[in-house]
Amino acid sequence: MADALNALLTQSCFSVLQDRLEKWQREYHVISCDENMNRCCEMMEFTAKIQGQLFAILNSVAAEVSTLKTRLLPWLGACFSPLQPPVHKDTGFSLFQDLAEKERKLKELPSGNMSDMQWMESQLCSTRLELDSVKALNEAHRDLNKTKSKTATTLQTTEEELLQLKEAAHLQKDLYKQKLDSYHDYERQMSKLRDEVSYLSSQLARNNSVRLPSSLRCTSTPLRSETTPRSQLTSSSRLMRVVSRFSDLYNEERKEAQLQLQGYLNDLETVRRIIFIAVVESFKAAKLAHRLFRLRARKSLSSCHFGPESLEDTVVDYIVRNQDLYDVENSQEVLSAMNLNPRIASIPKVNFSVVSPLIRETCKLAFTMQTLDPPIDLAFASDGELYRRSPDSDLSAQLVLYHVWPALMQGGTVRAKGEVVTKKGAV
Repeated sequence: MADALNALLTQSCFSVLQDRLEKWQREYHVISCDENMNRCCEMMEFTAKIQGQLFAILNSVAAEVSTLKTRLLPWLGACFSPLQPPVHKDTGFSLFQDLAEKERKLKELPSGNMSDMQWMESQLCSTRLELDSVKALNEAHRDLNKTKSKTATTLQTTEEELLQLKEAAHLQKDLYKQKLDSYHDYERQMSKLRDEVSYLSSQLARNNSVRLPSSLRCTSTPLRSETTPRSQLTSSSRLMRVVSRFSDLYNEERKEAQLQLQGYLNDLETVRRIIFIAVVESFKAAKLAHRLFRLRARKSLSSCHFGPESLEDTVVDYIVRNQDLYDVENSQEVLSAMNLNPRIASIPKVNFSVVSPLIRETCKLAFTMQTLDPPIDLAFASDGELYRRSPDSDLSAQLVLYHVWPALMQGGTVRAKGEVVTKKGAV
């Protein structure tokens, strides 16, 4: 009996039971219901083993008491295992044997568990070593990728720099070429100016009685070796410039003038009519100014004209070179004509001077258009080949309600289409 009690004390069964209960309490809400049930069964089995040892001690102590052996022990066994059928008084000894067998197996479990734990630790060590080697390989691969990426970036940057240097070299080359061409042009112009000065000096010496206007003394036509007038040589380039500038007027100055007028008027149709009339009157004023300028130039150059070119070609060349003499700042004539126009003269609280920038630019452009051969003028027909519909037009209508922007005609050729608004029932 003393040995069994010492063994029970040495194994610290109740301490182990307490540790298992505390561990189960900590993990109760973490593990599943099945795992909780298994833990409960394990605790019951462990408690039954401890009870078995206690029953063995009790059996050895009460071996001589027949009443305790035949009645108390089966009754206590039935109380501690309620789920099993009642224990008969003759089966008490077999229960003690089963408890002894289970105790023996329980002693054998730690040795088997220890070997399993050692095997698992060895496997864990080998797995850790493999994991460390894999991590080292991954780090080496990552470093290699970084090195490759940096190298590729450096190469790409170097290629981009080379391309930029090549582009800069080409641009510099083109710039130097343009400067060289400009230098040659300057030399040719200087040579022509020297010829003109020498020719004018000789003319002044031979015609002391002739007094040229100050604006013509340094720009009259000298004796040239070529027979093609300068105005004809630059006609195509000037045509492209004036057509492009007319498109810019529509996209820039016209929109600015429209915004200025909309500060006074809320009616878009009236605003567009005012702008259209301003452009038309500007063309009229520029054409009149060109005719007067041409008459004055012909009168001044007719007394000193000499050379293979005709007087008309000389006059046109002079006008082309001296377009800056045209007073584009004087837009009072256009504003006066707009105030007398019956379509817009009755509009109250509108100062037409807000469209003066558009008038000045249109007059300047129209004056340049008159130097072309044949000159460019506005077209007022409603033919579909000359005009396009505005975005707010009625596409199914064929009648023009009003004009938004005029069209350009040079002889019988359409140089730029105008814009109209169409509407059903328009008069």
